[in-house]
Amino acid sequence: MGKITGFLEFEREIEEYQPVKDRIKGYKEFTVEMPEGKLKNQGARCMDCGIPFCHSGCPLGNLIPDFNDAVYRGRWKKAAEILHSTNNFPEFTGRLCPAPCEEACVLGINENPVTIENIEKNIVEQAFENDWIKPNPPTERTGKTVAVIGSGPAGLATAQQLNRVGHLVTVFERDEKVGGLLRYGIPDFKMEKYVIDRRVAILEKEGIVFKTNTHIGKEIKADELKADFDAVVLCTGATVRRNLPVKGANLNGVVQAMDFLPQNNRRVDGVKDLGEEILATEKDVIVIGGGDTGSDCIGTSVRQGATSVTNFEIMGKGTIERPAHQPWPFWPMRLRTSSSHQEGVDRNWSISTKEFLGDKNGNLKGLITTEVEWVKENGRFALKEILGTEKEWKCELALLALGFTGSEPTIAEQLGVDMDARTNIKTNEQNYATNVKGVFAAGDTRRGQSLIVWAIAEGRQAAYHIDTYLMGSSNLPLKGEGDLPRV
Repeated sequence: MGKITGFLEFEREIEEYQPVKDRIKGYKEFTVEMPEGKLKNQGARCMDCGIPFCHSGCPLGNLIPDFNDAVYRGRWKKAAEILHSTNNFPEFTGRLCPAPCEEACVLGINENPVTIENIEKNIVEQAFENDWIKPNPPTERTGKTVAVIGSGPAGLATAQQLNRVGHLVTVFERDEKVGGLLRYGIPDFKMEKYVIDRRVAILEKEGIVFKTNTHIGKEIKADELKADFDAVVLCTGATVRRNLPVKGANLNGVVQAMDFLPQNNRRVDGVKDLGEEILATEKDVIVIGGGDTGSDCIGTSVRQGATSVTNFEIMGKGTIERPAHQPWPFWPMRLRTSSSHQEGVDRNWSISTKEFLGDKNGNLKGLITTEVEWVKENGRFALKEILGTEKEWKCELALLALGFTGSEPTIAEQLGVDMDARTNIKTNEQNYATNVKGVFAAGDTRRGQSLIVWAIAEGRQAAYHIDTYLMGSSNLPLKGEGDLPRV
């Protein structure tokens, strides 16, 4: 695969970014397109390793060496066919996935790994630019009807796979536009929303029906919906936010990240009626939580004109190198610096928020923290405060980016579907079926908060089992088997 000596000849290169001073003026994507010659060289670095561990690193089982080789040889259309055979939406993963495939790359044992994610993004963009991605509706319909609740990546993948084999699929979305967290959560500077719209247009032409502004469980009771469809798939995500139960958490200015970010998505989209506006403009902002959502809050706050942006992470500072106890090809928990971190933020690790401070009008004016350490006790790590390390910080907007605790229970309760101890939808691990006949689940609502690549993989796997339930067998692929032609 690739050029036999490519990994010896070419260094790893990724797309460059526009300068910070330019990109923070707006919400457009800011990567600089890489010349085709350099992309071919990056494909050439794929080293014919014999056992491509990148396959195991990718939840979708993408045929990575195959499309790398096609890129190296300039066979972009072939590369697009290979990529789409296992991944319904590489334009999403090519922008947003943290690339576990790259951490599993054999070249990464002692060199910088192949730039798989960037190659993937450029393949699909070439395909759209050359009009190779066209609607591919089924030639026959089975007459079976499926309701997919939720239009995030898991719901979209489930819908497309089931539509391909001829089922009549309707996707229900409670928000005003399709996309779930892809649209209302991911900042536009990481993925502009035309990327969703152009793919949804393809899905509609293939025959999938989308019903937005339709909140299943409220406008339509879930059990009523089940009576109208042969199968129901829950792809509602893990949307119950984690709170910070400390004194002052109810002050004005203590805001959930998933209130702040979706509102800004709508603002960028031109929506005028936003209710009470949440803005970082001319405020000292503290983002509590060091994950991707926290990073998104940082980049958004900078663009809104915050006076200062500070980030707290309760875990210790990771190492740049792979930790010894997380050897290749496993995913390493190491220090990661996003483009938003590069735009201006004071990052702090091993720090815990103890109290929010308010003024006489109930508005946030500051907070108190303490430094912490993780101590192993009885084989488990426990969080301990370090005495004498309390500190007061000025803050007018605190953004809670603490992750999610599970799925909203309303639909499960109406259907009689079991949930586990973490309030995820409980399914049979072999076939994604819940305890209620004809009801399935996929994505974050089933496995808990996870990656976009896992959501797509879950949607594809669930579709196979739903098709089998409806028809007795299925021609849909399982992980890494390749798919019906898409390009």
